[in-house]
Amino acid sequence: MIGKYEITDIKARQILDSRGNPTVECWVKTGKGTGIASVPSGASTGKHEAVELRDGEKEYNGLGVTKAVKNISRIEAKLMGHDARDQDGIDRIMMEMDGTPNKSHLGANATLAVSMAVCRAAASSKEGEVYDHIGIIYGARNFVLPVPFFNVINGGQHAGNALDIQEFMIAPIGAESFSEALRIGSEVHHSLKGILHSKYGVNAVNVGDEGGFAPPMKKSKEALDALVAAVKKSGHYKKVGICMDAAATSFQKGKKYKLDGKVMDAEGLTEYYESLAAKYPIIAIEDPFGEDDYDAFAMLTERIGENVQITGDDIFVTNNERLKDGIMCRAGNALLLKLNQIGTIIEAFDAAHLARHAGYSIMVSHRSGETCDPFIADLAVGIGCGQIKAGAPCRGERLAKYNQLLRIEEHDLPYAGMDWRKKGVE
Repeated sequence: MIGKYEITDIKARQILDSRGNPTVECWVKTGKGTGIASVPSGASTGKHEAVELRDGEKEYNGLGVTKAVKNISRIEAKLMGHDARDQDGIDRIMMEMDGTPNKSHLGANATLAVSMAVCRAAASSKEGEVYDHIGIIYGARNFVLPVPFFNVINGGQHAGNALDIQEFMIAPIGAESFSEALRIGSEVHHSLKGILHSKYGVNAVNVGDEGGFAPPMKKSKEALDALVAAVKKSGHYKKVGICMDAAATSFQKGKKYKLDGKVMDAEGLTEYYESLAAKYPIIAIEDPFGEDDYDAFAMLTERIGENVQITGDDIFVTNNERLKDGIMCRAGNALLLKLNQIGTIIEAFDAAHLARHAGYSIMVSHRSGETCDPFIADLAVGIGCGQIKAGAPCRGERLAKYNQLLRIEEHDLPYAGMDWRKKGVE
């Protein structure tokens, strides 16, 4: 007799993501339930991320993922009959099968698709919520609705304008509930649209991969001033903080950085961030320096880390070893958690536990090439991290995450909020 949690079938296919590029979707069946999951893809990726296996053939301009799909057939042979609740055992079987430090054999897109689908199948088998099952695996029962960080102005590799900083975000830290936070985000987004349209014209309000606008701005202060004006116009004083993802590797030139028309060393760039944080209600800066510049991260954290979250993305890539190095030198005070940077749920949880133990905050994040899979919404709630970054309140693949959080909110879970000394736009 087949047990209700026993894996009986695994299938995979090539589908398209939000940029029209191929990605992997996986379907896992157990004796009683099913789980379907699809994997996102990044544009601004760190060189230390796990390998996203691509075909390199003529089809889809080399971006096909049929090799990764075929590798899931090999994974299926190893996982048949396993208990889907054993996420740790299943993920570590795939890690052993791959045998490389960066998933270059099977592909992180193959292993993650299976890992996520198994998690969903286990939750389905017991007719429970995905976030609740994630909480059991992770070992947390403190479920909270996360503060959403909305990317509303794009620059860097996410846009064709002259802004060097990649993302300018708003975060409704003073909302009373997630639904209020989403409403605030939407209202500020629409206020910003009107301001940009009036000042820069109709082309300024076309949206990018993550739903943010890409106006023809040149300096960071232009974007920050526009955000402050949009928050004030929408009437949400003191409820909204401003955040930036510098993605500084993209404007690093050797040991120097070229930002806003100035060439600076790490000390000069630190002082520049300090000046912005003093003038604007900035509550978080992500990747303020290059992906290997631990010393500069540590310098900025020491200077403003008490009041501003210094988040590591490309520098940590959800990788335990790189995060350990950062903790040792006190680089940053927050981890950006992206599942496809590491390739399995369990390895991401290892990094999250390490971050928590070190007193780091955790922000669960999407990628610029997304699908309509809302898994990260359940993930953020399940590990109780209190923060999520899923793009602007615009575009279906972004709203899939936010709308899932609205559904979860109906389970009477509290909203995390954020207690920062800088409470938001005044």
